[in-house]
Amino acid sequence: MVSVLNTIDTGHEDMIHGAEVDYYGLRLATCSSDNSVKIFDIKGGAQTLAADLKGHGGPVWQVAWAHPRYGNILASCSYDRKVIIWKEAGPGDWTKWFEYSNHDSSVNSVAWAPAEYGLILACGSSDGSVSILTASIEAGTWDSKKIPNAHSIGCNTVSWCPATAPEPAFDQRPSKVNLAVKRLATGGCDNSVKIWKEDGDRWEEEKRLELHSDWVRDVAWAPNVGLPRHQIASCSQDRRVIIWSSDDLQNWQSMILNNFDDVVWNVSWSLTGNILAVSGGDNKISLWRENNEGQWICISEDTNSAGQSHPPLNQTQNNSFVPEQRTL
Repeated sequence: MVSVLNTIDTGHEDMIHGAEVDYYGLRLATCSSDNSVKIFDIKGGAQTLAADLKGHGGPVWQVAWAHPRYGNILASCSYDRKVIIWKEAGPGDWTKWFEYSNHDSSVNSVAWAPAEYGLILACGSSDGSVSILTASIEAGTWDSKKIPNAHSIGCNTVSWCPATAPEPAFDQRPSKVNLAVKRLATGGCDNSVKIWKEDGDRWEEEKRLELHSDWVRDVAWAPNVGLPRHQIASCSQDRRVIIWSSDDLQNWQSMILNNFDDVVWNVSWSLTGNILAVSGGDNKISLWRENNEGQWICISEDTNSAGQSHPPLNQTQNNSFVPEQRTL
């Protein structure tokens, strides 16, 4: 069962849209419709407000921590069409390092690339485009590239493919490993999930995954620690979560994890990539894991949420089911 370990009174004056814990689990960043970003120290079960960041002129949808090898860096995106990258110059001294305002509509999602690739941020916007921001650490400058019309009606979410050759977290020496081509997954209002591949100085669409019947709200590329294949989870307003799997990044199979009672807003993998957390409009959080027979089973569900719980469709008495599968 999912249990609440701690509750934090953030002091936000409006709805909270995003919350993310840093790499070490010692800091929590939150964002809200009150246009602010807050950072809390959460050591020892207690929480202390460390920073209250003001800079956006509209609701802030999402925050994302960069890998600590680059310092304490946080990205935020907002309805005001801006992406702000915040940096801690000293203990508790957070400053605006970079502001990107080259989108024509709300920026809905931000995600940092694997640390092995450098300090790179992907940003998805309602204007349909995806921006890739790359930092030059020595010069302290940022370069931007854009994928225009990534999703014709709007991009809701971005997620990076893991680097296939991980290296020590704080090894600053140049890697001798030939890293794989950079890839990322996006989801949008055209009901599709797309996989993009970097090709020289541009990004090209490598694969389009179509099975959802409504807006895709979130995508999450699973960490590949010990996994025999690549996996992407996507969720949608069609109330479904789909697991996409591939051995070669070219041929993808789809499995419908479950049909939920309400719109599904978020999917998130565990650090080892074998457990998936799902949350949605029914105010419930459930954890799912694939067993040895290839069946996805619900291993835990928050039962303290409001509303009546209903068994998922196609679920058998032993709380497992055989997902629908097809090859794209």
